[in-house]
Amino acid sequence: MATTDATAKFGNADFRPVPQPPDFHPEVLVPAHDGLRFWQFMIAGSIAGSVEHMAMFPVDTVKTHMQAMVSCPIKPVGIRHALRSILKADGVVGLYRGIGAMGLGAGPAHAVYFSVYELCKKFFSGGNPNNSAAHAASGVCATVASDAVFTPMDMVKQRLQLNNSPYRGVLDCTRTVLKEEGLRAFYASYKTTVIMNAPFTAVHFATYEAAKRALTEVSPESVNDEGWVVHSTAGAVAGALAAAVTTPLDVVKTQLQCQGVCGCDRFKTGSIRDVILTIVKKDGYKGLMRGWTPRMLFHAPAAAICWSTYEASKSFFQELNSSSSCGIVT
Repeated sequence: MATTDATAKFGNADFRPVPQPPDFHPEVLVPAHDGLRFWQFMIAGSIAGSVEHMAMFPVDTVKTHMQAMVSCPIKPVGIRHALRSILKADGVVGLYRGIGAMGLGAGPAHAVYFSVYELCKKFFSGGNPNNSAAHAASGVCATVASDAVFTPMDMVKQRLQLNNSPYRGVLDCTRTVLKEEGLRAFYASYKTTVIMNAPFTAVHFATYEAAKRALTEVSPESVNDEGWVVHSTAGAVAGALAAAVTTPLDVVKTQLQCQGVCGCDRFKTGSIRDVILTIVKKDGYKGLMRGWTPRMLFHAPAAAICWSTYEASKSFFQELNSSSSCGIVT
């Protein structure tokens, strides 16, 4: 009897679905990926990349010296030697030579990197946030795109970082290289950079997601309150591990970008094999790991800064979108 009454009650016209007008489009209520629009991913990535690289630039300068000087007359044997060499030649200012090129390259490159990553992740994941293969594939796509933007300025930056650099600044270096070596010189290390960054990205994102998940499970009740701690810690672990694994290719990249400057070897081809054989012949296999310590010291805090800044920027835009549109995407 109760069942009959309930059926009759809910069969009432008052409880039937209300017909929608022809121009009704329920899809407009679906939020954008992570609640952000494409341009917001670009801004968040640009901020994160700029803050990361600017904060860690002196460490990057030391690493560049250690890697480039493998084939130069003076061979720094460690961080202290490289740092002393920089300070003796140019003072504290020497630690920041080339920072203008970094500023011009890091922002746009990271804007491309994170926006391409987020779009590809949405496409490849099929709605599954724990799809590791999708994260890896998205990272590779992001790397190929962002390295095309960043490689030219990275080459200028590294040449300016060297002791007794013959260039007066970013514009002078760009003009001189373009005139004497051609446009090809700006992309001499592009292939190596992509080959290096593909495994770097794979290790980085896999480690970051795993570390973030592990840290979240340790104290799930305080995730919201300590989100920046989770992001920065997971980022630091991921950055350090990825940096250590890909150091040999980073040495090759630096050699290609600095060839012919300050006494460094010039290579007939851009072959990774030729550069590796030259390094091993002059300095042994340990030459391929030169600069691994400052590289890890750079990427651990850099990744921590980058991820925490990126996630904070995303949160800001998510709250902004929520308060301004009440969840409706236009």
